[in-house]
Amino acid sequence: MSKPASTPGRVESIATHVRLDHVTCSYGKGAPALDDVSFAVRAGSFTGIVGPSGSGKTTALRLMLGQMVPGAGSVTRASGLRVGYVPQVETINWNFPVTVAEAVLMSNAGRRWPWSTRAEKGRLQDVLARLGIGDLAGRHIRQLSGGQQQRVFIARALFGSPDLLLMDEPTSGVDVRTRHEMLHLLSDLNDAGLTIVVTTHDLNGLAAHLPRLICLNVRVMGIGAPNDVLTPEILERTYGAPMEVLEHAGMPLVIEGRAMHRTIGRSS
Repeated sequence: MSKPASTPGRVESIATHVRLDHVTCSYGKGAPALDDVSFAVRAGSFTGIVGPSGSGKTTALRLMLGQMVPGAGSVTRASGLRVGYVPQVETINWNFPVTVAEAVLMSNAGRRWPWSTRAEKGRLQDVLARLGIGDLAGRHIRQLSGGQQQRVFIARALFGSPDLLLMDEPTSGVDVRTRHEMLHLLSDLNDAGLTIVVTTHDLNGLAAHLPRLICLNVRVMGIGAPNDVLTPEILERTYGAPMEVLEHAGMPLVIEGRAMHRTIGRSS
């Protein structure tokens, strides 16, 4: 029997990289993007944040990045924490005239462009090889496939040796094979010690395979393993419509209804 999902609002006492305590955050005078949200990102964890469009997923990432300040509550980051960020690939201008190597090297704000040191070149080769794109260093970014483009931006984030990697919809707009490759890549990075948080609409292709999920719709609706939170009750509270969940090979399989399809593929 699955154990109950964690109670929303309860923050774990285990050492964490980032902690949100009763955070409320708004854009201007509109309705809150997040309301009384609490969760902790443990060191070494791999967490997915799921929810419909407008649920506050990207806002949560921006708070963890330090790009936003909550109107109420607090966001606490571990001292000296290095954070890497991978935006949605749809937001990038892929016609910008740079090669893969240049795109990654430009992530170092302190470097003297266009010259790179021997140490930077060695670090670049290591990161690209780690992501399986070592042979693409000289290729223009507009010549890449969707999966390769995503790996380039992961390389940019990893170039700064982060402790925490934040990714916004890493499997959006890619095919099934690329989604599987991305999942394996992220799992390998996490196994090597990198803490990862991703937002995703991909309940079956990505979220169901993650160790820990946060179901979010302005408020936290559930926190726990996929089998604990991908339930009809929690998903209905999260997405605002009845949803069916089956079990396949020991994993939850969410049957997406019409209401769900209206939210899939749009950013939050």
